[in-house]
Amino acid sequence: MKLPLLDFIVFFVLTAGNIILGASFYFKNKTTDQFTAGGRKLPAWVVGMSIFATFVSSISFLGLPGKAYASNWNAFVFSLSIPFATIMTIRFFIPLYRGIGNISAYYYLEQRFGAWARIYASTCYILTQLMRTGAILMLLALPLNALFGWDIKTVIILTGVMVMFYTVLGGIKAVIWTDAIQGIILITGAIVCALILTFSMPEGPGQVFRIAAENNKFSLGSLGTSLSESTFWVVLIYGLFINLQNYGIDQNYIQRYMTTGTDREAKASTWFGSMLYIPVSLIFFYIGTALFAYYTARPELLPAELGVAGAADKVFPYFIATGLPAGITGLLIASIFAAGMSTVATSLNSTATIVLNDYYKRYINKDAGEKASMKVLYLSSFLTGTIGIFIALALVGVKSALDAWWSLASIFSGGMLGLFLLGYFSKKSVRTDAVIGVIIGVLVIVWMSLSPLYFTEGRSLAFRSSFHTNLTIVFGTMTIFLVGFLMTNLLKRRGSNALIGNTPHAPQRGV
Repeated sequence: MKLPLLDFIVFFVLTAGNIILGASFYFKNKTTDQFTAGGRKLPAWVVGMSIFATFVSSISFLGLPGKAYASNWNAFVFSLSIPFATIMTIRFFIPLYRGIGNISAYYYLEQRFGAWARIYASTCYILTQLMRTGAILMLLALPLNALFGWDIKTVIILTGVMVMFYTVLGGIKAVIWTDAIQGIILITGAIVCALILTFSMPEGPGQVFRIAAENNKFSLGSLGTSLSESTFWVVLIYGLFINLQNYGIDQNYIQRYMTTGTDREAKASTWFGSMLYIPVSLIFFYIGTALFAYYTARPELLPAELGVAGAADKVFPYFIATGLPAGITGLLIASIFAAGMSTVATSLNSTATIVLNDYYKRYINKDAGEKASMKVLYLSSFLTGTIGIFIALALVGVKSALDAWWSLASIFSGGMLGLFLLGYFSKKSVRTDAVIGVIIGVLVIVWMSLSPLYFTEGRSLAFRSSFHTNLTIVFGTMTIFLVGFLMTNLLKRRGSNALIGNTPHAPQRGV
């Protein structure tokens, strides 16, 4: 399809405006503290919008409606776990990070377990962000190619260069302020689309709910106790661990906690940003359900190839291209772009921050001045973006590579979260306890992640994990924590018994 002029103008103005806004912070961005923490004076509501925008990606914008269209609202249970994770973050993690004062989320691990823990976590994080950047750039280009015929590789390169441009120049201020604007664009686009769908039904808005109810589209999933199916409880527990990982240990979020002036503002911004995702995700799921009702009532409007199983993710992009008034299509495309650009910009800035603080200042130049440090931040942002572009280009048309990466990503993230929880809640655990816990926990995560891919037939099925994939991070994280905790108490007891058995009783002294 050819993008109408009005839609192109709307898309261009909104996208270009964000880029110009981000680049404008270059003139107020001359120190490492300004580049990585925004001078620690950013408004709480802006930081909160940035936290929200960081959580949402173009995958969410297109994927959540696709899930609701194909099935029901079971995946929305993930959003219901956010308040629990946010409360824990506000209660434990924000005071911890702001009390330490270091911009790196992984500095704390070195204090608890030594340099190996910081290197392990920061390396996992960098690898995750590089692949995340590539995956988002690639997935962002797919709907634009399908809708308008834009070349996938051209879209990837242009998007990556645009994000690098304002991220390198503007630092965290550019990322957070553009996040806020992009978040507003995203919310506006979703609301407008939901309203248009609702009032486009042949028999009026009530028809959406009638058709959805008849097809059990509002179900949140089974309340059964099965651990091999996506029940209400499996998704809720999975959401709790993933959101605790996001808000509690992810550098993308930790860095934002440091950009406000006070602990109270940091907590308020976190509460605002995380809670905002719940109603917005509800809108995404409603859009998917409304799309199902719309095309059930008007089946002649949906091409046959989109009515087959497995094409659910393509229905929303098709509606954006064919079912929206002039100008609104441009707004929705800008919303998708905004979500993707926000995610990529966040990854670039946070990765550069880790490179500077966890590696350059730690091992290469401990007394680095502002000039040298800023060069490292600029170069790291540029290299991260460039590598992300090449990864995205390599992923084009290689679905199996992307699937394999998501499995590896769960291995990295699960190990990091378990290590953090052990360090924070088991105060007596030491390096040995952590190492053993991580080794065993990561083995559990590897088994749960990869065994379904390789043990597929015959006797090998006995070695295949029967648990739902959502439980990988849950079991892996708890294994690391429990093994580390038990090792702490077991070794302490053994040490005490050995001391008592081999040391002569000291003479008693009067008090």
